[in-house]
Parts: sequence; C-alpha cells; structure tokens
Amino acid sequence: MSTAREQPIFSTRAHVFQIDPATKRNWIPAGKHALTVSYFYDATRNVYRIISIGGAKAIINSTVTPNMTFTKTSQKFGQWADSRANTVYGLGFASEQHLTQFAEKFQEVKEAARLAREKSQDGGELTSPALGLASHQSYPTPVPPGVTPCRPSCPRSSVGEVQWEAEFFALQDSNNKLAGALREANAAAAQWRQQLEAQRAEAERLRQRVAELEAQAASEVTPASEKEGPGQGQSLEQLEALVQTKDQEIQTLKSQTGGPREALEAAEREETQQKVQDLETRNAELEHQLRATERSLEEARAERERARAEVGRAAQLLDVRLFELSELREGLARLAEAAP
Repeated sequence: MSTAREQPIFSTRAHVFQIDPATKRNWIPAGKHALTVSYFYDATRNVYRIISIGGAKAIINSTVTPNMTFTKTSQKFGQWADSRANTVYGLGFASEQHLTQFAEKFQEVKEAARLAREKSQDGGELTSPALGLASHQSYPTPVPPGVTPCRPSCPRSSVGEVQWEAEFFALQDSNNKLAGALREANAAAAQWRQQLEAQRAEAERLRQRVAELEAQAASEVTPASEKEGPGQGQSLEQLEALVQTKDQEIQTLKSQTGGPREALEAAEREETQQKVQDLETRNAELEHQLRATERSLEEARAERERARAEVGRAAQLLDVRLFELSELREGLARLAEAAP
C-alpha cells in the first residue's frame, strides 16, 4: 500500500474511548494520553475514513458513511456509532473549539461520502473488508494506564526535547543570576550615593561651625574697642594681641577641621565616585548580557517549536505506514486462513 493513495485531510488530538462491548454503556479508554485522530481520503476507492493509531494498533478505523451521525454529548465530548465495527467511538477534546472543528469536518466528510455514493454505480465498493474492523468484530486492546505508546521516533524526539529543556532552564537560571546581580549593583550604588550625601552634609556642617566661630570672634573685638578710647595705646595693643590670638585660634581650628578633613573627604568622594562609575559600567554590561540571554532564549524556543512540528509530521507519516503494514499483515493472515 502507498501513502500517496490515502492522505490525511484533517488531524487533531483527543482522548479516544470505545463503548464496552459487554455492557454497551460504559466507556473504555484507549490510553491515558491523547492520540492523533485524522480524517483520510482514499482517492482510489473514493471513501473517507477516521483513523487513530496507538503503537502498531488501529485504535480507530472507521469508514464514514452518509447515515452516520456525530453527537456532541458535552462541551468537550462527542461520539458516533460505527455499525460495521459494531462499536461506538467517543472522543474527549481539550477545548470546545477542537470539538466543534472535528464535528464540522465530520459533516463535510459525511456529505462528501453521500455524493460519492450517489455517483457510484455499485455501493459495494464501500463495504470492502479492508476498510474496517467489522469482519473480525474485534476491539483494539486498550493501552494500560500510565503507559505511553512509543514509536521508533520517540527516543530521538525525547532526547531532543530533553536537550531543549536543559538549555531553556540553563538560560533561565543565567537570566535569574544576571537579574540578581543587577539588583545588587543598583542597591550598592544607592548605598554609595547615600554615603556621599552624608559626607557632603558633614562638610557643610563644619563650614557653618567655622563661620560661627569667626562671627563670635568679631563680636568679642567690637565691644572692647568701643570701651577703650583713642589715646589708650596699651588697650589697643591688648586688643591687637587679642585679635591675633583669636586669628591664630581660628586658623588652628580651620587647619584641624578643614585641612586633613577636607583632603580625606575629597579622597573618599573620589573613591566613591569611582565605585559608582564602576557599578554603572557593570550595570550596563549586565543589561547587555541580559538582552543577549533573552534573545538566545527566544531563538531556542522558536527552534524547539520547529523541532516539535517536524517530529509531529514525521510521527504522523510513520503512524500511517505502521497502520498500512498492520492491515497488510491482517490481509495476508486472512488469505492464509481462507486458502485450502
């Protein structure tokens, strides 16, 4: 059989169920995980089929006929009966939108099947045993809960996904570290700015203290000069000596508060400014690294999505080939049984 003869025209993902053949009331899940469910068109036979593959088994192999009806029983669940397979199929979807799309496609395929039957000269074309499971009246063995059917492409795709996950988390961790370092650098810069402001306030306080001392010395000289008259040389000499003494005290105070202190403050300010500049440079570097990491993360995500799409397409074609091989094996078995 060739995949060129029968191609998928619509695919979706859903949890597959079959009615319990014993009770005809309870649903039996085909597996724990959602499966790919596809509409196929066979151009040679002019028929439409709904197929879902689980491992090497056909979980659903239902030929769509004009008298079939797809019923929505809830917002995310729908079902249809296949009299040829003597069963009822149920599909549970992730959203109401997916259910609606599948139901609309069912109506389109059903209408196409009706038109094909009207044009056909012989309706027996649609009852070929190879189209369904009705000739055996058997039901696919459900996959045990917790076990995911694995195709040959699973190991390679799983390894690829693990690699992408590892790279993603590594980039995310690096991004978090860079963000933490940036926050620490900003906090350190704010602390250095506060210290600089405190030093400036202290220097201003010392300047004000010197100005107060100068004003106090001037006020002490003025009353003394007013009390002493012009002809009193000894008083003037005493006042001059007092002024010189006060000037020396002021100079001494200035040297004590201004010289070493201002030099120390200047050195500390210069060191603080240098540290602030270094922190700002480091912040810029961290921001650049963060943007580069974000770009790498976006590229990794895009590449991961492309890889997933490729794996999905390969898995779908592989499912079809496995199903055709299974059909061929069953056909050979029936021929062997029918042979005298």
